[in-house]
Amino acid sequence: MAFLRAARAASAPSAAAERSRYARARGARCAARAPKSTTTAEASAASAGKASAGGAAAGARAAGGGAAAGGRGRGAGRGAGAAARAGGVLSKLGRVLQEKVQADAARVFAGTERTRERLSIVDEILGYWSLEDAEDTLEELEEALLACDFGPETSGKLTEGLMERVRSGQIERGADLRSALRTDILAMLQKGGGSAAAQLDLGDLESGETAAVLVVGVNGGGKTTSIGKLTNQLRGQGAGVMLAAGDTFRAAAYEQLQTWAERTGAKLSEWPESSAGDAVQVNAQGGGEGAAMHSPPAIMADACARAKDDPDTNVLICDSSGRLHNNWELMEELAACKEAITGAMGPGAPQEVLLVLDGTTGMNMLAQAREFNETVGITGLVLTKVDGTARGGAVVGVVDALGVPVKFLGVGEGIEDLQPFDPEKFVDALLPAV
Repeated sequence: MAFLRAARAASAPSAAAERSRYARARGARCAARAPKSTTTAEASAASAGKASAGGAAAGARAAGGGAAAGGRGRGAGRGAGAAARAGGVLSKLGRVLQEKVQADAARVFAGTERTRERLSIVDEILGYWSLEDAEDTLEELEEALLACDFGPETSGKLTEGLMERVRSGQIERGADLRSALRTDILAMLQKGGGSAAAQLDLGDLESGETAAVLVVGVNGGGKTTSIGKLTNQLRGQGAGVMLAAGDTFRAAAYEQLQTWAERTGAKLSEWPESSAGDAVQVNAQGGGEGAAMHSPPAIMADACARAKDDPDTNVLICDSSGRLHNNWELMEELAACKEAITGAMGPGAPQEVLLVLDGTTGMNMLAQAREFNETVGITGLVLTKVDGTARGGAVVGVVDALGVPVKFLGVGEGIEDLQPFDPEKFVDALLPAV
């Protein structure tokens, strides 16, 4: 539509020029039609005077019409230029967005190269496909899936389901089996609820209620960076965001979150004050004066109160200390953090508990996800470092085992490098269609 408007506006100057030429021609015709008499000299002089006056008036009208038309032409020219510039900006923005989507898809495809290469053996296995050797072929396929980090349970489910269809006659050719494998992997990834479940469930932000998001995970998985990217997305959608620095263990975690708040235009909830009125600086080991009073649960409870009292805050995102999933004391602390959020903001909070998983860790993802899910009840997964050497089979195993959807993929270090999870594209990256 912008292109059509620009084209119509661009045609305006030529129309104005045509009107100017028409006015000049009209003046000339008026001058030519001025009455002429040959009876007397006076009549001739009077006729000449009237003709001269008529010609002058017509000329003046023509000149005025030409000037007005020229002004309209210049105005139309400026409008055409503005429309062209607007159309150019929109066109450029469209190209940039399209290139970004394509670049993100390329990163996912490149990041899953290891899994894709291992799964290429599927084509070799199916190259020797025959119904008589179907059982042996599916055993080899199961071994290939295990090597790709799908895990024993998920690999067994996939091959058993395929074997049942072979026996029932639904699968007769190798191409049918490959297509059925892709379909089954996609069904597992959609087990968490499909594309609708992949969206953040923050309730009705326009109602004035404040939603809370708790972000958890092991050390070095990319929690704080993912929080910054998620904050940028929410801010871009018009939401007011406040961040809670609940990571009291890692040095400079508060400062890092503060930097993300400044970059995205979000607010950062300051740590609570001591009884003396000074801000308590909880040290990197969680100790220091007032550490018991200002533990991570207390920090989050205070942040919840601030977020609820701030009319400009729609979403509170709570960072947490990275912790090993097998350290029961730290996991108990995490449970206390969630209870503090619920106590401060009411039942249903936090609305989302996101587990950040390093996409390069393979089957260790499942062990992490199980422990965190049992402790805090995760509602979604954020898979990071997908632009590296992500081991995609493990993601399928986690979603299949827990029924928790993947909500986001981290495809780089940039602030825009967090994309919603698309199960179909992910399957295409693991096992491309032929």
